[in-house]
Amino acid sequence: MVNNDYQPVQTPQQDSIDTVSQVTGPVTPPSPTTERMASKKWEIFPGRNKFYCDGRIMMADNISIFYLTVGLIIVTCGLFFGFDSPYLAEHVSAIIPAVAAVLFIFVLSTLFKTSFSDPGVIPRATPDEAADVEKQIDVPSDGTPTYRPPPRTKEITVKGQTIKLKYCFTCKIFRPPRASHCSICDNCVERFDHHCPWVGNCVGKRNYRYFFLFLMSLSLLTIYIFACVLTHLILRSQNSDFLTALKATPASIVEALICFFSVWSVLGLAGFHSYLTASNQTTNEDIKGSWSSKRGQDVANPYSYGSVCNNCFAVVCGPERPSLIDARGMVTPEELKQATESPTRYGTTKTVTPVTVNGPDAQRKSLSATSQNSDSASSISPPPSMVIMDAPPPQITDLTPVNGDTALSVSRTDISMVAASPAYPSVNNTAISGGAVSNHSVDNSNHLLSSRSGSKEEFM
Repeated sequence: MVNNDYQPVQTPQQDSIDTVSQVTGPVTPPSPTTERMASKKWEIFPGRNKFYCDGRIMMADNISIFYLTVGLIIVTCGLFFGFDSPYLAEHVSAIIPAVAAVLFIFVLSTLFKTSFSDPGVIPRATPDEAADVEKQIDVPSDGTPTYRPPPRTKEITVKGQTIKLKYCFTCKIFRPPRASHCSICDNCVERFDHHCPWVGNCVGKRNYRYFFLFLMSLSLLTIYIFACVLTHLILRSQNSDFLTALKATPASIVEALICFFSVWSVLGLAGFHSYLTASNQTTNEDIKGSWSSKRGQDVANPYSYGSVCNNCFAVVCGPERPSLIDARGMVTPEELKQATESPTRYGTTKTVTPVTVNGPDAQRKSLSATSQNSDSASSISPPPSMVIMDAPPPQITDLTPVNGDTALSVSRTDISMVAASPAYPSVNNTAISGGAVSNHSVDNSNHLLSSRSGSKEEFM
């Protein structure tokens, strides 16, 4: 029988709505608490650092070795307080564990201060500041137009010494003297010393004193525990043999091994940084030889205070500079807009490697693909660094087949001019023999000619 009951007819729009609701479920309006806008500056910080405790703690991205450092210190001192200190306090003096406790607390406090502090990060330039710096760089001092890129350095004089300020392409600023860009944290740091994975942070102007005190106190603590452990074993071996003493306190063996293998590196670092502090240098400057003898002339350190005592006093007891990034400060609307418009947080550089094909078949396929995409390729203009207006383009003198392949003959003068130019790295590796360019570089030459003259050449 035919069912004559009337059934409601759904429109296509209603059908699509029902289908979407069945697949995705009911649509709920977004809650105001699901998306939270950044309110503190550390939440939109462009570097690779991590912040904890509402921006009070600033560390590097990878801090796994920092946990190893803390673990070694705590485990060694814990074994010492648990197995050696009671015996030494009873048979020698109660001052021994008290001194070890003071050193242990001082070591951890200086370590945490070094690891959790802002090392002296220099804020990056705002778009307006970066544009102003670019204008100052691009405009020549004498007013004459030029097509070569201007130098990205400035020179200042500090106590008679000429210091070059280098331009940072990531931070868009001229770095102050003694500053450098840390590639791990992706920040420019004042008085940059080095990036230390053992403390999980950069070592710079604001935390170098704590790093130096950490090394000195850790050296004393390592030597002190090692000496106390040996004293404990010697005292126990007086009543019995040495092996029996070792069996009675197996934890002392672990402490002695850790202290023995670590004391050499710790003492070496402490001695090296004592030399740097006495001469008021940084590790970066010492490695580069900034103030060493150059070309037979002694270059004096303009940042030295004249004596060892003054340099040590300036480094250890000098005033602590305030943080320039203001991590816990409130975000302004301009800073929030700048952070949301930036697609990436880190300054990265994209490197394009040209692909070279060999053989006549691969050459014809490459040339045919180039001719098919000539319209789209011609609309893409090369970057400014790829164009040198004062160098004439190479002139084609002959186009003859060599061994069945296509070869491009160019005069030696034009090739040497282009090969010497830093704007054409692909020609530097070109094999030039008898004034002819080998077949595997035809694509590169064709691309160079197209980018220089704007004309499209097809080689069949």
